[in-house]
Amino acid sequence: MKIGVAGYLPSDWRKIDVAATRRVVEAGFSGGQVFIDRPLEANPLDVARVKKAFDDGGLIVAQTNGWYESLINPDDVTRAEGVRGMQALIHIGRQLDTRFVYVRPGSINQRGHWWPHPDNHLQRTFDCLVTSMKQLSQTAQDEGVILGIEGHVVSTLNTAQRVRDLLDAVGSPALKHNLDPVNFIGTVEDVWDTTQVLNQLFDLLGHDLIAAHAKDCTILDEHVVHIVEVVPCNGTLNYEVLMRRWEESCPEGYFLIEHLSDERVDLARKAIGDKARQLGIRLE
Repeated sequence: MKIGVAGYLPSDWRKIDVAATRRVVEAGFSGGQVFIDRPLEANPLDVARVKKAFDDGGLIVAQTNGWYESLINPDDVTRAEGVRGMQALIHIGRQLDTRFVYVRPGSINQRGHWWPHPDNHLQRTFDCLVTSMKQLSQTAQDEGVILGIEGHVVSTLNTAQRVRDLLDAVGSPALKHNLDPVNFIGTVEDVWDTTQVLNQLFDLLGHDLIAAHAKDCTILDEHVVHIVEVVPCNGTLNYEVLMRRWEESCPEGYFLIEHLSDERVDLARKAIGDKARQLGIRLE
């Protein structure tokens, strides 16, 4: 199992240098994320310089991420702009020799790609995502790049079965799933029984995983349901099941810690390391 982080590096990808990549390696990670804020405007010389900083620092580009318009936007022109942005990101990913290019399905909600909207769950919205992903998967195949699409209970890909449906509908070897189990914890019952959520994800998607986002969850004492992210191994997510099944399904894939401050990343790295030793799993 490989351990990486979406963080620790400068938020402005253009400022990533060899000192920054070495800092990530010294913190105990073998892979990091590059987030391209405007992929359509990225300067190839900047991309080449960042690639050299990773190479010289001994760090792998485990995940290339970026911003683009929603791939399910009901406006054809806006959605096409999103596809173009993702195609540019795929090209950058190839230049970076990335392990995979991260894909958000997007939302009908104009305030954010991960915010809820009732139309996210309509069949026509899913069909729109299939169309976008067929285009992008062909681009990825042409570039020799792997895509990792993520799901979430508020998104079009709100269940393991829906992710399976997408992978089957697109039918491309370039399209895989970036597993974020906490994203599929949508009810109080899920919080208390994460094992059934994990097993369903691995049963349906285990052969099509490319990476995982390592986080955890808990439920707050509030009068409405508040399910929040916490440091790995500090919530209710069954990390023994998660890590054992990950070793069976995708042992060369990256576990990427995300959504944490640098100080909490250190805590997460230690917690995952301790759990791996307890389970007899080797971390790289």
